[in-house]
Amino acid sequence: AIQKVIKKYNAAPHSIIPSNKQRKAYGSIKMHMTTSLVDLLSMVDPADVISSPNPISMESAGQMFGFLLYESSYVAKESGNILRIPKVHDRAQVFISCISQDVNAGMLRYVGAIERWNNQPVSLPTNECTSNTSLFILVENMGRVNYGTYLFDEKGILSSVYLDDQVLHGWKMIPIPFHNLNQKPNLSFEMQHTKKRSGKLELTNDHVSKKEPALFAGEFSINSVEEIKDTYLSFSGWGKGVAFVNNFNIGRYWPSVGPQCNLYVPAPLLKPGQNSVVIFELDSPHIDFLLEAVDQEDFTCGSKHNQL
Repeated sequence: AIQKVIKKYNAAPHSIIPSNKQRKAYGSIKMHMTTSLVDLLSMVDPADVISSPNPISMESAGQMFGFLLYESSYVAKESGNILRIPKVHDRAQVFISCISQDVNAGMLRYVGAIERWNNQPVSLPTNECTSNTSLFILVENMGRVNYGTYLFDEKGILSSVYLDDQVLHGWKMIPIPFHNLNQKPNLSFEMQHTKKRSGKLELTNDHVSKKEPALFAGEFSINSVEEIKDTYLSFSGWGKGVAFVNNFNIGRYWPSVGPQCNLYVPAPLLKPGQNSVVIFELDSPHIDFLLEAVDQEDFTCGSKHNQL
């Protein structure tokens, strides 16, 4: 229709409309947990860790994207504690651990989330540690706009953190940038090394309920160059996170909010042979730890008013 209008005013030959790209469903991809959040911290360069009396923003830490982990400690009360963060951008997941016990064993206890759009205090459980309790707050930068009111929108913890209305001091800021995995060679190598070493880690419903962020990895095979087509990864049944295909960041997923259930994977990212999929799952993995490579988009996730 547009070409017909242009032809009325311009006699130059118009281009041929290209055919739609072919898409392919590569089927189910079994995912295996490879690295927990605590394990991931061991891959961070100590020189990148920042210490400060008070939390600082992501921008002040030199990190424009991804995640920033804030770490502090406190003495827990027998009656529990109340944690408040008046200003956090955009979403914070709160974890605790006994310093002398759980951290070394790679155990974090999820206690709640504080969200920019629904900022509510989090109740910390009663004292279960023989020493101070470690506090971990994983803050996600959920994106930016380049115009208007939010042009200079800072990310991270942008206020003091209050424990029972007292300011909590003594913080470490640990960057988890997650650009493309090949831009973090130590992370990419560790991912491959962990897969080869352990093959897979058996998960139970207990792992699903703990809500500890973790990296999951899987592979799917393409037999020939001719079979390489655009595809989509379906995240129905997964929680929230970010995904990588062959080390390339294809975006964030959050099917419970929607509207998109699937992430687009263009054909140039794929190759003949084995193709790797890595996801950083923040909440709860699929009950069967499965992804689906499908041949169409899907905008039916989340509540009805979010669907397209």
